[in-house]
Amino acid sequence: MTKPDLRDTELFRDFLRLTSQIGSDILKTQGAGGNTSIKSDGVMWVKASGTWLSRAGAEDIMVPVVVDPLIAALREGDPRAEKSTDFVVSELNSSGLRPSIETSFHAALKSPVIAHYHCVNAIALAVLEDRETEFARRMSAVSDLSWVAIPYRRPGTPLAREIERSASSMPDVLILFNHGIIVCGSTVEEVADRINRVTKALSCPPRNSGSPDIDALDRVAKNSGYHPARDGESHSTALSDTNRRIALGGSLYPDHVIFLGTEIGVLSEGQSAADLEASSHREGREAPKMLIVPDKGVLLSSTLTAGGEVMARCLAEVVGRIPEEKSVVYLSNDDEYELTHWEAEQYRQALDRGSERRPA
Repeated sequence: MTKPDLRDTELFRDFLRLTSQIGSDILKTQGAGGNTSIKSDGVMWVKASGTWLSRAGAEDIMVPVVVDPLIAALREGDPRAEKSTDFVVSELNSSGLRPSIETSFHAALKSPVIAHYHCVNAIALAVLEDRETEFARRMSAVSDLSWVAIPYRRPGTPLAREIERSASSMPDVLILFNHGIIVCGSTVEEVADRINRVTKALSCPPRNSGSPDIDALDRVAKNSGYHPARDGESHSTALSDTNRRIALGGSLYPDHVIFLGTEIGVLSEGQSAADLEASSHREGREAPKMLIVPDKGVLLSSTLTAGGEVMARCLAEVVGRIPEEKSVVYLSNDDEYELTHWEAEQYRQALDRGSERRPA
């Protein structure tokens, strides 16, 4: 039996508009991060892995999957639930792309419309040691919305299984520790309204850290494979003692690990980026993709795509919102290893490398 095609409807166009809006806000989504979905007649349309929410409507980035068989696979521990490719409605999948690595949790949640995104305000709170207390205080401003906290799990089926434990309660909002946020609703309009209200409730002012010294950065980057970050806001990670301490303390969330790696380099006084590169090569290790030049700014590897560069901006936005006096919970070494050796993320990085490079 042919599945109905939702794409030629005003409902789907509204969904794409909301998706694009979420993806176009740097404080909500960075690069290929985040995903949205909409369910209708047993089929769920979900963002394709490695695509950008901001390009919804302009590009064919939604992949249709059948919901019930995918949920059954998740519950039965069927490994096919990880990639979800076996549940794609092939006759409707005009893009030919793979569904998001997080498709299984979209299926597990019962709401018709779901938006998952990497809100920098939510992440800045979701990495705190006292995060549950902090979220309880802030979410009281939207007390009509139900919310649950989800402990960190690797994206994909580990996270989906954790989320499925809360799915029966039909939460409006899910806070993902060291990851981001999910907002659910019955309609596109309801989800859009909830996003606006929750964003306001979780808003954290960034630390004022001054301006970068681009001339100094150009000098230390000379004859190296690095350049000053093109996005001016990305430099704030290097321009504050607190920001540097938090950023260098460990990995805060998955996409940083995936796109920028587990190490951030720091140039010492008088050291050039070329010096650091040579030292890394002598030691037989890859040079860091991001370098901090204290009180001057940030250098990024020229091998980074736009998707990689924008993650430097994300880091700056997150660390700049973490209160100086708060204790931070970082991802563990095992968490980092899971992410860097995961085929699904290697696929997403391959798509990013193949996409058009744009300044971030």
